[in-house]
Amino acid sequence: MGGGGKIPYPKHVWSPAGGWYAQPANWKANTFVMGAVLASIVGATWMLSANLEYRDKMPQEGRFFPSRYWSKQIVEHERRLKEEK
Repeated sequence: MGGGGKIPYPKHVWSPAGGWYAQPANWKANTFVMGAVLASIVGATWMLSANLEYRDKMPQEGRFFPSRYWSKQIVEHERRLKEEK
């Protein structure tokens, strides 16, 4: 049910993806490094976006609003409201 073994292929063929049956020895390490790089870029972009976010109107109290947990302006606004009560 496996379709047989690997077929012979020309060794002189080059492709950017690695050609037939490519399995680089260090693919796990490369995948981890690229994942870490991608996560750091996304994290830095997220932090920059959260720091630059500005709101003229604050979200309603008690209503679900995702950026209420990381937007510095909303966090400070809610802290002030909590202290006033």
